[in-house]
Amino acid sequence: MLESFRKDLSNRVLEMRETGVFKPERVLASPQGTRVRDSSGREILNLCANNYLGLADDERLVEAAAKTLHDRGFGMASVRFICGTQDIHRELETRLADWLRHEDAILFPSCFDANGGVFEALFDDQDAIISDALNHASIIDGVRLCKAKRYRYANRDMSELEARLKESQESRYRVIVTDGVFSMDGYYAPLDAICDLASQYGALVMVDDSHAVGFVGEGGRGTPARLGVEDRIDILTGTLGKALGGASGGYIAGRREIVEVLKQRARPYLFSNSVAPAVVGASLAVLDILSSSHELRDRLEHNAKRFRSAMATQRFDLLPGEHAIVPVMFGDALVASKMAEHLWDSGVYAVAFSYPVVPHGQARIRVQLSAAHSDADIDKAVDGFVAARAALS
Repeated sequence: MLESFRKDLSNRVLEMRETGVFKPERVLASPQGTRVRDSSGREILNLCANNYLGLADDERLVEAAAKTLHDRGFGMASVRFICGTQDIHRELETRLADWLRHEDAILFPSCFDANGGVFEALFDDQDAIISDALNHASIIDGVRLCKAKRYRYANRDMSELEARLKESQESRYRVIVTDGVFSMDGYYAPLDAICDLASQYGALVMVDDSHAVGFVGEGGRGTPARLGVEDRIDILTGTLGKALGGASGGYIAGRREIVEVLKQRARPYLFSNSVAPAVVGASLAVLDILSSSHELRDRLEHNAKRFRSAMATQRFDLLPGEHAIVPVMFGDALVASKMAEHLWDSGVYAVAFSYPVVPHGQARIRVQLSAAHSDADIDKAVDGFVAARAALS
């Protein structure tokens, strides 16, 4: 390596540490859960996983994965169109499509891959993509890979969206793209208003619902179900790696013709190994759990309300909302980083987010509640924030 390049990289890392934007990785020596152990064996309350339904270490999923591992092997060692498709892959796609009220679905190694492959496969330089400014990085990267014209509108700003629709009227096809839930804020996209504008201007609608599927809306079917627009969404992407077990894998659900073209043209699908059989087997078990009970969804709603109420009573600055994502705002990146360090030292795991993940001056600690958290866990979390704030005063 060039010595000058190596020195430059070291200086970049040093600057990140000094400004509070460096992101340390905590090494865990336990399964993912509401309580985890660090490498020394210390137990820590976990407030930062996407484990919304508490299923990441659920014994039912572990047993389903183990059975599938025994029956179908460790991995497919191939891409789907060669020899990487088992009957359970198609079963999961069919069940996802039926559950989400779409005609068909297609599995990807991750939702990042799904969003990275969808645009280039379906749209070209005759088309236009109109994207919310706060969409996930995978959508941004996917749009960059496509030759379609690019338009952006301010987060959830329907006036700007309408302006972009008017500007792009000469395009052959237009697709409005939005997260269902914006992961740094916990805000819901106004899908009903978006669909109304799409109908008015003849546009398609695509939603990444990764932070909602499994626990939001009727039956846990996500943001479209919450707002009653399931039949108006043309392309729905999501993940198996958050509420639906927390392992890996993503999907796209939509019209049958869309799925057929993606199977032939989506590069992450064509050139990546299939989702591992054990993940598929466990995901099928998740769908069984969700169809049989709403207890986990109810518990998650209770936990989010309890935490928000207690933190507001202690006069912390929270972004308003009702989602299980609860951003605790500090503004200054260094303050947020030091708060997270104090929490970790006291046995509470919560991560600070700062630029470039969030805008300058909007640093925060993002708390994510789980259905598996107890009332005592939530009270411990609030006490941890109070103690950390006092230590920094």
